[in-house]
Amino acid sequence: MNLEQLTKEFELAKPQLKSYLLRITASVEDVEDIMQDAFINASQKLDSFRGDSSVKTWIFTIASNLAKDNLRAQKRWPETVTDICREKALANPDYFNEIGTLMASSPQTQFEIKEHVTFCLTCISKTLPLEQQLCIFLKEIYEFKVSEIQEILQTTEAMVKYYLHTARTKMVNIFEGRCALINKAGTCHQCSELNGIFNPKQDFEIEKNKVEFAKKANDPDRSKLLDLRLNIMREIDPFTSNGAVLQLHHLAHNKLVMENFEEK
Repeated sequence: MNLEQLTKEFELAKPQLKSYLLRITASVEDVEDIMQDAFINASQKLDSFRGDSSVKTWIFTIASNLAKDNLRAQKRWPETVTDICREKALANPDYFNEIGTLMASSPQTQFEIKEHVTFCLTCISKTLPLEQQLCIFLKEIYEFKVSEIQEILQTTEAMVKYYLHTARTKMVNIFEGRCALINKAGTCHQCSELNGIFNPKQDFEIEKNKVEFAKKANDPDRSKLLDLRLNIMREIDPFTSNGAVLQLHHLAHNKLVMENFEEK
């Protein structure tokens, strides 16, 4: 493979790679840095590519290694991340002024429940151990095979399957206890609260029931509800969606709060 071929393959992988990196780092700045470093590293290692995997898998391997170096030095987020960040937002008099400015300057500031579901999933995923977070996104969102994830994370097939199982189990349990969309006793009402702020004339119950997993909230197989959440995330590009600017603002806020958060 030569540099021209790599450039072409990198551009093809770029949309998925950017969204993957955003969802694991929660930082637009880190995404840009890792994307640039990944291309440079790949171009310097052209001779090492033997074609044993796809170029896309090879690129994701390089980018994931760079991201892991960055993320291992960071604290994992607590399961109550949405509560903590909500309290900080409400205590900041400039928070909603900033959002108002964004809404006046960009069309990508629509609040849509589906998009916020993916935002929530992004934040909750950062409560998982790093390898579990990477595995569940690579498999369920970016549709890599287990053998490809094994290569990307440089681990064994058995460990990939273990990470996937434990990640899914933990996320099902977190959403069951927190998400008011699927459990009336859930502690997190962020979707309905934000919908009330951004869409005050909208009937939230009607909008909620347009979301497939909310319609099936009584399904006893709670893992199916997680699958439906993941399906929504798979369909949304966090950089180009109708609410991208709004959600990126929320994400930057949450990351800043988590960087300064100390558990009592």
